[in-house]
Amino acid sequence: MFSIISPSEPRFDNDVEGERRHGSKQKDAMDFDLDDSENVTSPGQFITSSATFMRGHGTYVDQEEVLASVAGTIERVNKLVSVRALKSRYTGEIGDLVIGRITEVAAKRWKVDVFGRNEGVLMLSSVNLPGGVQRRKLESDELQMRTFFEEGDLLVAEVHQFFNDGAISLHTRSLRYGKLRNGQLVTVSPMLIRRLKSHFVALHCGVDLIIGMNGFIWVSKHAKEFEGQSEEGFEAQAVYSNKNDDIDNATRTAISRVTNIIRILSRHSIPLTDSIIAQAYDWAMEQDSNEVKEMLTDDYGELMVQALLAFR
Repeated sequence: MFSIISPSEPRFDNDVEGERRHGSKQKDAMDFDLDDSENVTSPGQFITSSATFMRGHGTYVDQEEVLASVAGTIERVNKLVSVRALKSRYTGEIGDLVIGRITEVAAKRWKVDVFGRNEGVLMLSSVNLPGGVQRRKLESDELQMRTFFEEGDLLVAEVHQFFNDGAISLHTRSLRYGKLRNGQLVTVSPMLIRRLKSHFVALHCGVDLIIGMNGFIWVSKHAKEFEGQSEEGFEAQAVYSNKNDDIDNATRTAISRVTNIIRILSRHSIPLTDSIIAQAYDWAMEQDSNEVKEMLTDDYGELMVQALLAFR
């Protein structure tokens, strides 16, 4: 004979989860001061009561409870509760400096991958013409668009505005913007990029950094500034050239060392700034072994991170 046994009441090891399921208690406003261990949440996890707090980005409301919709850290501003995702694509703000890759040449525009939720668009009217002539773009200019940028080219630009569909409008109306050469691209999470006074950084080792707010970082040989040269007389061969300059072995080694440092810091989720990269480079040069290929080992990375944390 078979006997039917009714399921027992489920037990929850986590008191907060049990209270959420049974609805017997809700957190008070004064109880929402989270410590570091409780500040990280996962999707579907209970945060607080919707009767006390307002939901922000990364959250949703279910049965008068605010739950996390993404894995991340809980942030609170007065009565607004949001969850900042640990990993996310670049959203973009006007004035941001970004690095992107041309994906398509279309009618009077280039489509650019900026690792964003929406693609970037660089209009033909938003670039400098050879010779710096300020005039309306003609049909002949549209026919020569691939002489400026073509598929696969990397460029640095500035966020100009947003279109109605959310696409990012870019512009390169400056001598500091345009096609990238003589270097290497490193990609990190945009969450690790901090806003700096200048995102064009010249390290003392003869390496230049362009730190894009979208998580793309360009590491290249040091480039001389355009001394005494106005935008009305720049050379198109220098701005739109696809040919790299000659780079000596010492500079190549320095570029590789800086890129490996950025990868190590990214792997350990350390926010990237010009000062922390310079400190890491100085520490790396003080080590007995200067083999660049050994920098990506786990032991080397842990030693570097421990040394950087000790500097703070």
